Amino acid sequence: MSTDANDSGWDLPGPFLYEVTVNSADIDDFGHVNNAVYLKWADETGWAHWESDGYTRDQCRDLDRGMAILRTEADYLGHVRAGERVICAVWIAASDGKLRAERWYQFRKAGTGETVFRAVTKLVSFQLSTGRPARMVEAFAKHYAKPAEDLVHAVTEREKSRSE
Repeated sequence: MSTDANDSGWDLPGPFLYEVTVNSADIDDFGHVNNAVYLKWADETGWAHWESDGYTRDQCRDLDRGMAILRTEADYLGHVRAGERVICAVWIAASDGKLRAERWYQFRKAGTGETVFRAVTKLVSFQLSTGRPARMVEAFAKHYAKPAEDLVHAVTEREKSRSE
């Protein structure tokens, strides 16, 4: 499998891709990646996506804003072992551009293209100093912009197939 964002195996168009290599600390007592590690990788992928737009974590503190996860739905679909590479994809699949957004994830084994994990996180913008929900500032509104029509259409189709 290539690390090409145009690969037809991605659930949605135009993913941001981040690659990880499984190390021994990621492995549980059953010899494969522990479930919690996938969530750690999702967090790393989200930050890498943020930073790819030219933003930093320090800017979040300076802007007194963050994105809090309200809910995560995760599907663990396969096993990954030490030494394997995983391509982690993320999309901003929904956003009102003001307060709420959704990140969608799909992780695939680099060697085979097999999807091993999918997740959806529902996010809310909040003020770091108070911990209360707060409107997105400009940098957040740009990064968490309303998705393009092709992505909205693909998300709608994916949600239909999940509910059937």
